[in-house]
Amino acid sequence: MRGFGELEAAVMERLWSWGRPAIVREVLDDLNKDRELAYTTVMTVMDNLHRKGWLARERDGRAYRYRPVASRQEYNAELMREILDRSGDQAGTLLRFVENVTPEEAQAIRRALRSRGVRQA
Repeated sequence: MRGFGELEAAVMERLWSWGRPAIVREVLDDLNKDRELAYTTVMTVMDNLHRKGWLARERDGRAYRYRPVASRQEYNAELMREILDRSGDQAGTLLRFVENVTPEEAQAIRRALRSRGVRQA
């Protein structure tokens, strides 16, 4: 797995934030508020995301309605897992990460560990 390209990320961000399936035209109209893109460009990106397994789709008349198959959090967690696995030094990588978390993030990590039944020192 690798991170999304710029346009893939923009498409996914919209679908995640909307929380509902959308057709290409809706995504295109929203993306075109920031930059000018062709319908076929967005359609190709969404089709590619579907082929990669990130979007599911179902027919809606002549168009498809697309929806993410995983949440933003699930996607980011998979990226983090991949980075950790490739690090060559998981403990060192985690230590560097923890050195940079905010107190709020540290508290969220503690809560997550407690909910998984992990003992904390």
